[in-house]
Amino acid sequence: MQVLLDIGRGSPHAAVRMARIELTKHLKALFPALEAAPFELDVTSVAQAVAALEALAPGVAFYICDERGRLRRHVNVFVDQEMICDRTLLSDALSSASDVFIAQALSGG
Repeated sequence: MQVLLDIGRGSPHAAVRMARIELTKHLKALFPALEAAPFELDVTSVAQAVAALEALAPGVAFYICDERGRLRRHVNVFVDQEMICDRTLLSDALSSASDVFIAQALSGG
């Protein structure tokens, strides 16, 4: 699995585009290793993206998914601005042009 930081589009030294993963500020605050997001990851499914984030910031996968690997109720994942369909296996496909956004609902007043 290859992980690249976003080094700027249009740069003559920019790598080939991979799935771009962005997170809410809250997730970045809870997992400082993810502060550099968005990340460009060489992944082909949402499950692989979560696994890649876990490799960068241990514990984030359990925050996003429950003990069975299902997306938690308070978390939503969007691929190209559409909510994913498979909240159980996270099998929604990603391409090199995919933009993924992971968000969690926060409650309180």
